[in-house]
Amino acid sequence: MKTQNKNILIIDDDKSVLNIFTRILQKQGYNTDTAETGQEAMEKLKNNKYQLALVDIKLPDTNGVDLLAKMHQAQPNMIKIAVTGFPSLEDATRVIDRGAAAYLVKPVKTEELVKIIAEKLKAADASKRPT
Repeated sequence: MKTQNKNILIIDDDKSVLNIFTRILQKQGYNTDTAETGQEAMEKLKNNKYQLALVDIKLPDTNGVDLLAKMHQAQPNMIKIAVTGFPSLEDATRVIDRGAAAYLVKPVKTEELVKIIAEKLKAADASKRPT
């Protein structure tokens, strides 16, 4: 699968998480962009097209679960993956209901992150191809 032209938005208020995810994904050939707040993420969605977003559930200005719904309205075809350091069954259910394609628990293993992103993007590309 080609990773060129695959833009990923990473949303997390922890700069170290942003840096780690950015390095991992850039090594895989993805273009990355980051946001530290829900507001910043929504601004970036207005001006850029992303194929996938990694969304932290706990953000300083909003709940990531609510952000998922707003993001879906802004870019309905974008794949959204929720990431949290505070997992709960309630949040897992809510993020899937809001359109998240996956729910990852920090610390996320590099191999798991890369594999899930590649699988979700490949499935999205396959669904766009004419049959």
